[in-house]
Amino acid sequence: MIKKEGYLMNTLLYLKESIANYTEDNKTGQHIYNKLNSEDYYDKEEFINDLSEEDVAYLNYILKKEMNYARNAYDEIREKQLNEIYQHLY
Repeated sequence: MIKKEGYLMNTLLYLKESIANYTEDNKTGQHIYNKLNSEDYYDKEEFINDLSEEDVAYLNYILKKEMNYARNAYDEIREKQLNEIYQHLY
């Protein structure tokens, strides 16, 4: 579980909520979601360092879609939180 409070926790919670939309028919999405549920990450960097290359490539694809959705919905907070993860992928 993500136990730390504050801004970094919110970033990972936004990611978890977003990735939940991609778990039903995708093993990589399910793997990342399970990782967020089962590990105790201190911050986004620790989470990103724990990702495989396949996970990073998948998140790169998903986060672009999710940030675009947030932008179109005028959800600046969600877009900013997801962008924080996106910027640290590479």
